[in-house]
Amino acid sequence: VVRAEQCDALAARHIAHVAVVDAALPYTIVRTHLSGAFMQVCLSGEGRTLLDGRWYTHRPGAVSFAPAHVLHAFHCVPGKRWRLAWVRFTPASVRSVDGAMAPTISPFDGRVLEHAILGLASEMEGMADPGTCGVWVDVIERYVARILEPLQREPRLVALWNAVQADLARDWTLADLATLANTSEEHLRRLCQKSLGRSPGKQLATLRIAHAAHLLATTADKVESIARAVGYAN
Repeated sequence: VVRAEQCDALAARHIAHVAVVDAALPYTIVRTHLSGAFMQVCLSGEGRTLLDGRWYTHRPGAVSFAPAHVLHAFHCVPGKRWRLAWVRFTPASVRSVDGAMAPTISPFDGRVLEHAILGLASEMEGMADPGTCGVWVDVIERYVARILEPLQREPRLVALWNAVQADLARDWTLADLATLANTSEEHLRRLCQKSLGRSPGKQLATLRIAHAAHLLATTADKVESIARAVGYAN
């Protein structure tokens, strides 16, 4: 593990820490208050990850992304070691901004990201040259962007969900969403399923719950007022 407190280059990128982990039972992590977004790549073996309210089997070649302020957990399974690389972002990171990304599991070969994290760790154990550390962190950030930015490249969806995020209390219908995206309702369903892995209705609920969690974590507002602010009657 290399932490921002040890490495100025990580702090400058708003990365709280990076790690490569080799784990086995009873290794378990449960986060009820994930203050910054979290990206995790399975390198080998197998484990289980709780994401977006469901448990997934996390195998090599897959990366998970958990937004800030969500319930997040993962654990090893009997008889299998689990090798992981992860990047944890600070609350100030653009990756952690409320509504910036939805929970997702996507294909990704994380071996180069693993090597970059191990390179940074090795440098920190030795001379800790700031310039060399900065190069390793640049590589890490480039691979983070390669993983996450394709999930935000469908311009119709970006504009649509930005507009929805700005007015979550509105009683949104599928027809409203399709009009904003300038597409048919059926095509909007296909776009959302392809880009986000969920229906428009599920994406709307995801944004509402994520913003409600953010308000619960960062304000003293009552549950009832937060519910109304994100579009729920109670």
